[in-house]
Amino acid sequence: MPRSIDELIARADELADQFEAYEPRQEDRGEPTLMALRRVAYRRSLVERELADAVRDARDAGASWAKIGDELGTSGEAARQRYGGRVA
Repeated sequence: MPRSIDELIARADELADQFEAYEPRQEDRGEPTLMALRRVAYRRSLVERELADAVRDARDAGASWAKIGDELGTSGEAARQRYGGRVA
């Protein structure tokens, strides 16, 4: 399971490639719950990328890590640790 922003973005790219190249197989048609799980994982990866972009924009606009942390429902230090390497 990817944990860092870089890992999540890399996973989003992998999932996007898989999604674009996907050709339904007979065994997929019988597993709608697995298809739903795949779609949700893909959307989560996209949201993580969007979130990292929003954090970068907020930092570029001068927002402190404390304010960013508040918006994310965490501490500024936790936000910096998670996104700092990605937006620096």
